[in-house]
Amino acid sequence: MLLAIDVGNTNTVLGLYKLGGEKPELAAHWRVTTHRSQTADEYGVLFVNLFEMNGMKPSQVGHIIISSVVPPVEGTLRQVCETYFKLQPLFVEPGIKTGMPVLVDTPAELGADRLVNAIAAFERYGGPVIVVDFGTATTFDVISAKGEYLGGAISPGLGISADALFSRAARLGKVEIKRPAKVIGTNTVTHIQSGLYYGYIGLVDGILERMIAELGQPARVIATGGLARQIAEDSRFISEIDDMLTLDGLLILFERNRSPRPRRA
Repeated sequence: MLLAIDVGNTNTVLGLYKLGGEKPELAAHWRVTTHRSQTADEYGVLFVNLFEMNGMKPSQVGHIIISSVVPPVEGTLRQVCETYFKLQPLFVEPGIKTGMPVLVDTPAELGADRLVNAIAAFERYGGPVIVVDFGTATTFDVISAKGEYLGGAISPGLGISADALFSRAARLGKVEIKRPAKVIGTNTVTHIQSGLYYGYIGLVDGILERMIAELGQPARVIATGGLARQIAEDSRFISEIDDMLTLDGLLILFERNRSPRPRRA
């Protein structure tokens, strides 16, 4: 089996794929909080417990691939892989075979998760395609009809935008971020919810509208990430929600770089 791990600033997502059949099958997946200060043993115990809850053992894993945007965690996860899975992990980093030309000024600066999303989106939906990943930050990634990574944009995520508002406005308390019944709120709570929710829809659709105009042709827009379902229903441009896009991208990259990973004694 293949263990795919995507480390984000807020959450770490794990996916376990069964290999060897006609088509790889996602057997289980988990979302846990990313802790920069957590030790290898703490992560290891967590992963083992997740496996055991699904009736699985770490020894069933034959390969591991990791994408990460949190450098302090990478060494810890490498130690987890070597100690608890007896495997050397494959990291998504410069030098890995991607099959996708990256047409930006400094390709090495592109976040691993964004590259993984782009590869999965083009493989699954063709191009041109735009991926909107709603995470700690919201990222926009544009892939051409030829399968080239053209570039994108980064904006503050909805969660941190809300946190900034609550922390800087003394009289505004925290509220649940959700779609209000009306745009015109009738109390402070619905005023805030309307501003956050519909304001963010405006941000997302405004960027997408300009990106599509710049491309000069229609593009399919795929949403992924923790807040994708919350935002996508009111977007004029998002056509698909794909919760497993990043994990499936890691699977694709693994297959393009597949080679025996030595199991440690």
